[in-house]
Amino acid sequence: MPDLLIELFSEEIPARMQGRAADDLKRRVTDGLVEAGLTYASAGAFSTPRRLVLSVEGLTAESPAQTEERKGPRVDAPDKAIEGFLRSTGLARQDLETRSEKKGEVYFAVIRRPGRPARDIVAEVLETVVRGFPWPKSMRWGAGEMRWVRPLHRILCLLSDEAGAEIVPLEIDGIRACDVTEGHRFLSPGEFSVSGFEDYAAKLRRAYVVLSPAERAEAIRADADTLAFAAGREVVEDRALLAEVAGLVEWPVVLMGAIGKDYLDLPPEVLQTSMREHQKFFSVRSPGAAGDDVQITHFITVANRETADDGATILAGNGRVLAARLADAKFFWDNDLRVARDGMAPWLEALSQVTFHARLGSVADRSARIARLARRLAPVTGADPDTAAEAARLAKADLTSEMVYEFPELQGVMGRYYAQAARFGPEIADAVRDHYKPLGPSDEVPEGPVTQAVALADKIEMLRAFWAIDEKPTGSKDPFALRRAALGVIRLCLAHGLRLPLLEVLGRNPDEASDLAQTSDRLLTEELASGGAGLPGDPARPSPEIAADLLGFFHDRLKVHLRDAGLRHDVIDACLAMPGSDDLVGLVRRAEALGAVLGTDEGENLLQGFRRANNILAQAEEKDGVEYSFGPDEKFAEADEEKALFAALDRAEAIIAPALSSEDFATAMAAMADLRAPIDAFFEAVQINTDNQIIRRNRLNLLGRIRQVCGGVADLTRIEG
Repeated sequence: MPDLLIELFSEEIPARMQGRAADDLKRRVTDGLVEAGLTYASAGAFSTPRRLVLSVEGLTAESPAQTEERKGPRVDAPDKAIEGFLRSTGLARQDLETRSEKKGEVYFAVIRRPGRPARDIVAEVLETVVRGFPWPKSMRWGAGEMRWVRPLHRILCLLSDEAGAEIVPLEIDGIRACDVTEGHRFLSPGEFSVSGFEDYAAKLRRAYVVLSPAERAEAIRADADTLAFAAGREVVEDRALLAEVAGLVEWPVVLMGAIGKDYLDLPPEVLQTSMREHQKFFSVRSPGAAGDDVQITHFITVANRETADDGATILAGNGRVLAARLADAKFFWDNDLRVARDGMAPWLEALSQVTFHARLGSVADRSARIARLARRLAPVTGADPDTAAEAARLAKADLTSEMVYEFPELQGVMGRYYAQAARFGPEIADAVRDHYKPLGPSDEVPEGPVTQAVALADKIEMLRAFWAIDEKPTGSKDPFALRRAALGVIRLCLAHGLRLPLLEVLGRNPDEASDLAQTSDRLLTEELASGGAGLPGDPARPSPEIAADLLGFFHDRLKVHLRDAGLRHDVIDACLAMPGSDDLVGLVRRAEALGAVLGTDEGENLLQGFRRANNILAQAEEKDGVEYSFGPDEKFAEADEEKALFAALDRAEAIIAPALSSEDFATAMAAMADLRAPIDAFFEAVQINTDNQIIRRNRLNLLGRIRQVCGGVADLTRIEG
């Protein structure tokens, strides 16, 4: 069985595209080979800045012969029908077989396709893949029509086995497949031939090319840690930057330099962001530091070549460029500090000139709404309302600062520094920094009552506002990150046990009727001034219908969140149908308790008994046209099992009602599960539809009581299976 080696050699591929491109090459080529009838043992894809590589081991030498039978028209069918069948099969009439069927003699075509050699299939598949490769951005060059991310120079395509290597016969827009490649652009210029993947990988390494991105990344990490440790420092972990830098070099050479003393007083986040975004440098900090004690003192850069002076010239050049960048950052920092120490008033005024949304006013309008909502939510988180409102008022101020204008990713982070410079308390400063959190499913949830209040207000105001103007997520499109905002509210509530009445918060609130009175949106202002009921775009007074729809959106996100945590969707649905489903904490506690009960034999058997009772009730109520939900009378009970069920239901109700009131869902669920044995015994011993109508109605009402008791805990009709 031959092995296949493919290399697509081009100008430098953007680092962000390399990983996806290698995966696409592997998937598309191997899928094409399999569809053509070939099989293989294993495949691996690699990438460097100048090449995409695919190695396929254990490829079959040819595709198997295939036989296909097609039923055609009857022998006495019109000539046109027979000729059409012949054209579709590619056969002549004398090649057809005649077979007898019930309706007479029928033509059959037996099409035999011989196997094809692997080299022909590989050539065909690779040309299709190259011509249709899904680059995010591609270009044409020269006189050719083919598109590639950067000009494609060479295609290496080899099939090799014990007998030797064979170049696959392939030519794409004048580029003929070969067995030649080249190594590092500077350290090992020149071409060389290869005979297979092992030979290829070994010669590349001798030519100063590390083929595996993972190996390059690990080499960078290890060398950086070694250099930092030797200087008594440690590297700030940055996995995304590590992956990007590994895609910028073929032969990584790690160098460490010192940051100029004039810039060491800059906030560490500024240093780290400036070096990462502009220079692709790693930050090196004082060891073991955390919080305000962190100081960035050095930088790590990764060169693509070794030099005679051990990188001294490279470091000197990088140091000069970095100094220019940090001089700009220091200028922004000094200017911003002067504004912050005066209370940030110019920034707050400038927010009124920044449009948040054409129908929702400016960022200043939004900040006012967040502040009012934060004041209202403060008791939920245990924060002081005035402090929460003040923190919300300042939360967006840094958006108009010079530093955040240059580095938008530092919003909030710089706001904390500026709030400290303005002599606001630590609670307010932390809230300004952390109110955007959590930014994703793995991001930490903010701590502190004031921060929680502002973070909740920020996200809920965003959701209310966009729901009010009917700007909801559709399909995969969510331009305003509303799903992330809803998940942030969910995680905040669950992580800190915040009992937030969502319907009340999302719905109409007379105290906020003037939220948009100062908005810059002319239509909203005129509508409010005229005493109207509010436009659809008025987020200050959402209708009950909008609030209910938004609550449903929260429930959908909660289902996804809990499903990822291992809770069944039907269990969640059963609890969503109960009153108080806008209290996310209580809802999740109920769902977790129900899931735990249904995971036991008692819970599963109780569910079967409930279903049996509910099905009998549904049939009887449909037949009789009445609802059997009136109290059954124990004096009509005949069997001991029937009397035992009455007693069991009495005991369960006595436990369940107070347990639900105190939100002791585990106790309520356990009491419901204890009904399993008496319900089973009742069905074994008693005939429901007896001839005595009084007894029948009493027993049906007893089933109704089972439904009522169990339904007070959760809607078990929504449980599947």
